[in-house]
Amino acid sequence: MFGLTPEEALFFAVAGVATGVVNTLAGSGSLVTLPIFVFICGLPAPVANGTNRIGVLFQSASALWMYRGSGQLQLEGSLRPVLSALVGALVGSRLATGIDEATMNLALAGLMFFMLVVLVARPGRWLHDADVSLARSRSPLAMAAFFAIGIYGGFIQAGVGIFLLAALVLVARHTLSSGNAIKLLIVAAYSIPTLVIFWMHDQVHFGFGLSMAVFQSIGAWIGVKYVVGMPRADVWIHRLLILMVAAAAVKFLLESV
Repeated sequence: MFGLTPEEALFFAVAGVATGVVNTLAGSGSLVTLPIFVFICGLPAPVANGTNRIGVLFQSASALWMYRGSGQLQLEGSLRPVLSALVGALVGSRLATGIDEATMNLALAGLMFFMLVVLVARPGRWLHDADVSLARSRSPLAMAAFFAIGIYGGFIQAGVGIFLLAALVLVARHTLSSGNAIKLLIVAAYSIPTLVIFWMHDQVHFGFGLSMAVFQSIGAWIGVKYVVGMPRADVWIHRLLILMVAAAAVKFLLESV
């Protein structure tokens, strides 16, 4: 497959499925795919960043389709968050070059460690069962948060699912289950224009991107089946978030030194 050895192709496929599961349930799956595109496929980092958007788009769309088929799709109050993040992503994708990588990794490490503290210290805020507050989801603070996260998502994508879930649950007061579906909708919506922008700048390898997208979509299907069918899904998503945030924090910190 595109010059990969059989061992590399197998690793590529397994990592793609695993990433689809992780991104559907929590986020940070791009911490797996980006290094694969760079170190296994041999793509330059800017091209890997653009190519990664293909799989993100396909797996988000696949997961949304599965949510819809299961009757678990809850998108009430999602329009403004989607639009705010979309505008931010357009800005971020245009700024995706010229930023010092070490500085960004250090900043992301700090953010991830902060999120880890929030997840561990205040678990009750993530596991509430209250109805969604549409007033809070439409507040200026929520819109600013989604716009800022959209900039980051448009810029590099990795870890954006965690930030979106944090804004949806802690600021807009969605439950983790409804927030997870809206997270997927936001990412799918802004992935289309950002992919076009990267393509226009010759930073997309469609061969590797579409191949990874197939495996990520399979993983997304598995992830939705896991979320919908498991009792106390919010509790398990919360635990997975802790693991993913901790891993992402360490990864970003190591990359910054």
